[in-house]
Order: sequence, then C-alpha cells, then structure tokens
Amino acid sequence: MIPRTIESPAPVETRHPASLPQLRLVRDATQVRQTTPLIPSSQCANCMMHWACIASAVPSAQREQLDQMVHTWRKIAKGEALFRAGDIFHALYSIRSGSFKTVVSHPNGANHVTGFQLSGETLGLDGIAADRHTCDAIALEDSTVCSMPFHCVEDLCQDIRPLQHRLHQLMAEEIVRESGLMLLLAGLSAEARVATFLLNLSTRMQDRGYSALSFTLRMTREEIGSYLGMQLETVSRALSRFQREGWIVVSGKNIELTDKAALMEL
Repeated sequence: MIPRTIESPAPVETRHPASLPQLRLVRDATQVRQTTPLIPSSQCANCMMHWACIASAVPSAQREQLDQMVHTWRKIAKGEALFRAGDIFHALYSIRSGSFKTVVSHPNGANHVTGFQLSGETLGLDGIAADRHTCDAIALEDSTVCSMPFHCVEDLCQDIRPLQHRLHQLMAEEIVRESGLMLLLAGLSAEARVATFLLNLSTRMQDRGYSALSFTLRMTREEIGSYLGMQLETVSRALSRFQREGWIVVSGKNIELTDKAALMEL
C-alpha cells in the first residue's frame, strides 16, 4: 500500500486591525465586542486626536489600563447611525476620524439637529441620565469611533482621578453648550447666528490642526438651518450676503473666511 502524504495546513494570515473590512453597525454590545478588533493602547498613544479624547486623561504611567477602557473601534459609513434614540446606553464613543450630527425627534414627527461633533469629541453622554439614548447620532461622512463601555469608564474613574475629572468636564461642557445654543437662538439675528456658527467651526478646525480660514462643511445648509433654528433659504441668503460683502468665499461645500473681523461684528 502506498502511504498517503499529509499536506501541512496553509498558514493563517494575520492582519492589523486597520486593514480589516468595514464593520456593520451592531446594536448588541456583546456582539460588538466579539466582531470588532481590539485597539492596543499604543494606538491610543499614537492617535492624532488623543489630546482631545477622554482617554488622554489617563496618565502615561497607567497607560496599560487603557485596554480596559477602549475596547473596540468601529467604522460608521456616511448616513449610518452610531446609535438611535431609545437604544440602551452601554458605551461612550470618541470620534477617531470623521464627523457626526446629533438629532432629536419631536412627537409631531419633526426632526431637529442639536449638534455637530468633530474628531476628538465624545458621543453618547446623553445616555447617562436614563440608561437610554435620547438622540440619534448620524455620520456626516465615513467615520471611525472608539468604543468605551461605560461600566469600564466608571470603574477606572475610581482609581484614576484625572479621568473622573475629565468625565465631569465633558458633562459640564454639554451643559454650557446647551446654554450657549439657547442664547444663540434667542438673542441673535439670523445672519449673526450663521456668522457665529462659521466662527465656532473655524476655531474647532484650528484646534485640530486644520486651516481656520478654509474648510469643508460636511453638513448641508438644511442641517445648519435646523441647528440654528431657521429655514434653509435663510441660511443661503446669509451666506450669499457674506460673499457679496467679501467676508467669505463659497464654492460648493467649501468655505473660505476672508474677513473674520467683519463676521465677529455682526
């Protein structure tokens, strides 16, 4: 009898998490942990948005504890929801790349944009109050987020005071932002609201190392109007006036601020 030759199994290919295919949105937290690659703490340290992320509050001497807090990363395609109102709250999300809008729905069916979040900012704080999210978080472009289970964040806050302080800061910033939005809607003219929005976005882009004078609006004019409490046409008229005055240059979604001083005086 001729002996059979046993072939060696083909080597298993290993890939870095960044090369894995795009992950679909999974609502169940357990399934997310099973299907999404782990992020080594070294990736947190090397992340360009680490300075703005809540993870930056963990001292370098305790960097290994980031593995307990930053469990997974997820890719959210443009137009997809990271979470929706009514979903069970289980994690905070730090935007690693891209941008989002948060939207609340009125009982009459109308939707209202409550904010625009950029890379480095945190999503999900709305769920802390009642253990359920109160808004939808929708990607304005293909985006990536880091998931931090809230029970892990709470556990680490007991041992890492700077992390607890940073979490309190984030919640306080939400209160301040809400108050500022109320003042914006109640006390300023339509043109002043649009100007304030552009100047705020300019500052946030500069903080992230981008140009403060030239940037792309990932949100639509209609979404800006919803956020500022005005109609699409009113936003368009304000931008047209700013361009006529030579304060900005508009090219599609690209905005160039040519006279910030004039916008600040409105």
